Amino acid sequence: MKKIGFLILVMLCFLSTQCDEDALSDLEVFCDASVVVDASVFDDLVSDDFQFVDVSLIGDCLSIEIGASGCDAQTWAFTLVDSGAIAESLPEQRNLKLKLENTEVCTAFFRTNVSFDISALQINGSNKIILNLEGWDNSITYTY
Repeated sequence: MKKIGFLILVMLCFLSTQCDEDALSDLEVFCDASVVVDASVFDDLVSDDFQFVDVSLIGDCLSIEIGASGCDAQTWAFTLVDSGAIAESLPEQRNLKLKLENTEVCTAFFRTNVSFDISALQINGSNKIILNLEGWDNSITYTY
């Protein structure tokens, strides 16, 4: 009987350590994609129509909620592009554009969230930048 109790205790300890590893791996892959820093892509960017619903920062992830017409929003593809230029202000500023690729031809309106790792936008010697997202009325202060 003591052996069974000991075996159950060992199994419970093993299972509890598995949960911790799973929780850590979820945190590591929080962002859906990474920002692209490319002036020519920024200048030539053409997006399908959408509306911003909300924009927020969660750590190094820029979370964007948009709405657009479509069938179910499952096939939508997103790209966040930075111009590569840094405005000389205090704090410095960067310009961003969001691209939506939407091939759905339905007229229903859907909302979806997408997040981007923006840590590549950090500037050496600074701990804060202002992000100007084209089409979003408010600037976003990114502190790192």
